[in-house]
Amino acid sequence: MTDEEQLLAAQNDYLEAGIHIATKTRSPGMKKFIYKVREDGLYLLDLKTIDTRIRVAAAMIARYDPKDVVVTASRIYAIVAAQKFAEIIEAKFIKGRVTPGTFTNPNRENFMEPKLIMISDSRNEKQAIKEVSSINMPIIALSDTDNSTKFIDLIIPSNNRGRRSLAFIYYLLSREVLKARGKISTNEEFGYGVGDFEAKMEMKQQTKRQQQ
Repeated sequence: MTDEEQLLAAQNDYLEAGIHIATKTRSPGMKKFIYKVREDGLYLLDLKTIDTRIRVAAAMIARYDPKDVVVTASRIYAIVAAQKFAEIIEAKFIKGRVTPGTFTNPNRENFMEPKLIMISDSRNEKQAIKEVSSINMPIIALSDTDNSTKFIDLIIPSNNRGRRSLAFIYYLLSREVLKARGKISTNEEFGYGVGDFEAKMEMKQQTKRQQQ
């Protein structure tokens, strides 16, 4: 069996999605996930490690009751992909920044008591990490090279800013969670494509207009 056959997707598909293209900044905890540095200074993440971590994350998520899993996303591209992922695996979804007390204050109307949380960006969603780490809830997070790894139980090293990268990651996670749960047995049974997780270009244009 070749290395490509052992991956969840073809190596070229991973590369075209840019899932491995990181930033020019490196946090201490992300050093071990870096494959090399490009001539332009961008760090490149190790594809096999990304693939392995997606498998592990899917298996971990599948062990929990869907209602006990929360997925968070704050960046526009992540919101579309993560919301679709949450919908498919029947988890709860939090759009935007998590407000203080969401997981620690029972008096809040939006109070939640999940048993596992999936973070789309450990930089932007640090409030969620802060809260759930204080109550020892397991945390899975998509982390770029400039992200802090503090309190994260399972890191999926990845380009967590790119539209295609995020769509591809959540597409694979959705498929693998359903397989781990026994809902489907083959990739062909998964009735979604990467495009279903991808933010449309008109959303990007709308965001730009709002920022002007």
